[in-house]
Amino acid sequence: MRLISSRSATPGVARGGATNDRHRPEAAAHGAAPPGRPWARLLAGALLAAAGQLVWATDAATEAMQAAYEPYRAALFRTNSKSQAESERALAAARAAWKQVRERFEGKAPPPYDRDPRFAATLAAVDAAYANAQSQVGQKELARAHETLEEVRDLLGELRRRNGVVVFSDHVNAYHEQMERVLTEAPRWLAQPAGLTELAFEAGALDHLAQRLSAEAGVLRDDAAFVAALKEVQASSARLRAALRAQDAAAARQALGELKPPFSRLFLRFG
Repeated sequence: MRLISSRSATPGVARGGATNDRHRPEAAAHGAAPPGRPWARLLAGALLAAAGQLVWATDAATEAMQAAYEPYRAALFRTNSKSQAESERALAAARAAWKQVRERFEGKAPPPYDRDPRFAATLAAVDAAYANAQSQVGQKELARAHETLEEVRDLLGELRRRNGVVVFSDHVNAYHEQMERVLTEAPRWLAQPAGLTELAFEAGALDHLAQRLSAEAGVLRDDAAFVAALKEVQASSARLRAALRAQDAAAARQALGELKPPFSRLFLRFG
């Protein structure tokens, strides 16, 4: 895998890691969710940090971590679906995959992570999160385990940000965070006289991030299943914007309820 970053050449992103596709970091950062939101900030920070250096690397560590991210997504999905047996199996597979990453790289970090003094500690922190989640699943506390597993995503995102690495998962995470903000705050906004206007602003940011998923998909654009899944995500955000343009609160509430299912399907397979 080739990572390219400089003032004139910046890292592209695709499933499993960066590719040699080119994109402009300022475009990814501009127009995303407001700066107080961690994932938008992490994504913008990684892109801008990468813009100031030149890296040509065969990044085995990022490739391995992204491969281990697939069973992680399954574990996150299963613990949220409240299935005890499936959660146990998925979490065991995710932790086993991470154990291989840790054993392979903890003793000697490859570029671009070789200058990160916190690299080994981050690998250990991810394993600790898995251990906590397994204990919680064993106690049938699936909701707590799901929250604990969210820490893994944050730890890996911050690791990449510190080292100027951007993968497609970072763009998916930025969309996810804005979607959760919209879903959490929408009831309060819709109860206020000018709430539709505030919701429309936030829905615009969500729709922008949905469109960025197309721009940053890299080789995934050749995958028909991905294209279909992404179209569903983009259609769901477009329905919300259409309802808000029409100032139709009832249609907006319906559209809000239709945001999560297509995103969950995209995340599970490609996030």
